[in-house]
Amino acid sequence: MAGLFTRQASKQKQYIISLLLILFVSLGCYGVSAYMGYRVVAFILLLTVSLIAVSFDILPVLVSAMISAAIWDFFFIPPRFNFHVDAAEDAILLVMYFVIAMVSAVLTYKIRQVEKASGKKEEKVNTLKLYDTLLNSLSHELRTPIATIIAATDNIQANNDNLTKENKDQLVTEIAKASLRLNQQVENLLNMSRLESGFIKPRKNWCDINELVYGTVKKMEENKVTQKITININPNIPLVKTDKVMVEQIIYNLLNNARLYTRPDSNINISAINYADILQLVIEDNGDGFPEEEIENVFDKFYRLKHSKAGGTGLGLSIVKGFAEALKGNVSLENISTGGSRFSIVIPCETSYLKV
Repeated sequence: MAGLFTRQASKQKQYIISLLLILFVSLGCYGVSAYMGYRVVAFILLLTVSLIAVSFDILPVLVSAMISAAIWDFFFIPPRFNFHVDAAEDAILLVMYFVIAMVSAVLTYKIRQVEKASGKKEEKVNTLKLYDTLLNSLSHELRTPIATIIAATDNIQANNDNLTKENKDQLVTEIAKASLRLNQQVENLLNMSRLESGFIKPRKNWCDINELVYGTVKKMEENKVTQKITININPNIPLVKTDKVMVEQIIYNLLNNARLYTRPDSNINISAINYADILQLVIEDNGDGFPEEEIENVFDKFYRLKHSKAGGTGLGLSIVKGFAEALKGNVSLENISTGGSRFSIVIPCETSYLKV
């Protein structure tokens, strides 16, 4: 609760809210003052000041403490309706009330300041860890394809006359694969930047899911994927109105994730179902699945499984989640009882059986 209203209310509103709260509590106590002693009222007002101290800045709290002390003296301490106190005990209680209210306000404010400083320090440490993770990942994921491209290019330029056609074709293939890998990492970084900035907006048009899935799989197979990819989609599935680029990126990232983290001889299955203006895409594999304790974290930015192999920036699945949510849908992950994992993406969209 600490700082909750402080972040939302201006200083002027803090004064108004705290004063209204003191007046409201005082009015309630006055209404039942015939049934409880004025010393009990002091405890209730102190509790109110303490709650205000937890939520608001120091100055509104100090003002509330002074006003509550004045209200308690004027309306509750006998003789009522004046600031004169007859009994020495009541005078001491009034002074103690004022001191306790002030000390409580100051101490609570100090505690909040310490917590805020501690939170900033922890946030700074986490940010540094995040940047360290990102730089380590990028140093591998970007430098590796760049080094491959440079080496292959230098080899062609330096030994052009001594290379056979097969050698040249192999080097060109390596350049193409490295370029695709480099382009994928840059795309992920740009997509994440767009998601976080809020600039990314779906551009919905009618598209054929069969065509989209087959095209994405073909693009994946150009990277010499060794896993067997099976597509299971009804040819008569209707057209859907959605952002084709986003859906394609979702499918590609999930396929690429399966390619990276399953055995070379694994099977990957893609299916698509349409029901009641809902498009559901399911991508599953027969690999080892995910550790149960890490499933809830896999969509976090830069998160990588604890015992995963080197490489990867941890952006692919977070982009999947971001794009799915940008399309007003969601993505879920579960392990399959027979082995492997299943990603399910649900996206609301208009449908049409008119082939255009």
